[in-house]
Amino acid sequence: MSLFDNILKDSETLFKNEYALNFEFIPKTLPFRENEQHYIASCIKPLLNQRQGKNLFIFGPPGIGKTAATRFVLRELEEETDNVIPIYINCWKKNTSYKIAYDICEQLNLKFLQNKRTDELLHLAKKVFTKLPAVFVFDEIDKLEDNDFLYFILEEIPRKTVLLITNYKEWIAQLDSRIRSRLTAEFLEFRQYKPNEIKEILRQRIEYAFFPSVWQQEAFNLIAEKTAQLNDIRTGLFLLREAGNIAEMQASRKITIEHAKKAIEKMDDFSIKDSTLLEPDLREILSIVKQNDNKKIGDLYKIFKEKTSSLISYKTFQRKIKKLAKDGFISITKTGGGDLGNTSIIRYQKIKKLTDFR
Repeated sequence: MSLFDNILKDSETLFKNEYALNFEFIPKTLPFRENEQHYIASCIKPLLNQRQGKNLFIFGPPGIGKTAATRFVLRELEEETDNVIPIYINCWKKNTSYKIAYDICEQLNLKFLQNKRTDELLHLAKKVFTKLPAVFVFDEIDKLEDNDFLYFILEEIPRKTVLLITNYKEWIAQLDSRIRSRLTAEFLEFRQYKPNEIKEILRQRIEYAFFPSVWQQEAFNLIAEKTAQLNDIRTGLFLLREAGNIAEMQASRKITIEHAKKAIEKMDDFSIKDSTLLEPDLREILSIVKQNDNKKIGDLYKIFKEKTSSLISYKTFQRKIKKLAKDGFISITKTGGGDLGNTSIIRYQKIKKLTDFR
C-alpha cells in the first residue's frame, strides 16, 4: 500500500484557488470597506489633475482590512491611469531608509543601483517623480528603524500622496516634529468588523477558494463564530485553509464540522505573535528581558549594550521596548518617586496564542 493512497486525486481537490485564502489576496470586490476606500481615493484624486494630493494616516487593530482596502484602491488607480505612479512598501520587510530607497528604485525599474548610497538612490527616484506624481504607501510604518526617507519624500517630491498604515494610532506622536509638520496628515480609523460582516467576508473567500458545495453549513458557521470572537480575518482564513487541508488528508469530499473543530484545535497551537518572526535586534532584546525579568529599562539597556556592542541610542531602545509591549511580548509598568525618580519596570510575558486575543 502506498503512503499516498489515502488522499484525493488532483482532479478531486476541494480547493479551486487556495491563494484566495492568503491575506494578501485582493478580491474583485471588498465588502464593508467602501467608505474607507472612497476616503483613500479622495486623497489621491488631486494627483489625477496634476495637483498636490492629501496625506493620510490609517490606523486600527490588525486583521480588519487596512492593507487590503488600500491595495484595492491602488489597483483601481492602476486600471484608471498610467499618469500616477503607485509605490507600496511593507516596512516590516523594508525597515530602513536604504532598503526603502532601493525598493522604490527597483519598483521604478531603475538600473545600476548597486553600491549607491541612500541619498543617491532617492535622488535617482526623484528624477522620475518630478515628471509624474506618485502615491506612496508605507504599510506597518511602526516597524521602521529610521525615517529619513520620509523627510526626503515630503520635502523633495513635488506632487504626491503619502499613506501611512499602522495598528497604533499613537505612533504618529513619535515622529520627528519636522516630518510631522510637513506630513499634515488626515486621520482614517478602521473600525472592527461586525460578526455578520465577518461571516459574509469568509463566505466570499470560500467562493473564491473552494469548489461549490464542499462546505457543510455547520462547519462554516463554527469557523465564522470563532473568527468573530477574535475579530481578525486572518484567523478565519487560516481556519478555512486548515479545515480544507484536513478534509483532503482524510480523502473527504466534504468539509465537515469535525474538520472545522480539528482546525480550531490546530489554531490553539499557533501563536499570532511568534517571536521567531521578530527582527534580530528585537529578538535579542526580548531574550535579555526574559533572562532579566522585572528589571528597570535603564538596566536592560546597559545589559543590551554590553552584550551586543550595539550603537543604538537609549531613545531607540525605548522605542523597541514599546514595540515589544504593543505586540504582547512584554509589559511595562511605570513607577514614580524614590531616589531615582520615575522609571519603567519591564516584565516578560508568556507568548499569547490566537485564542487569548479576545
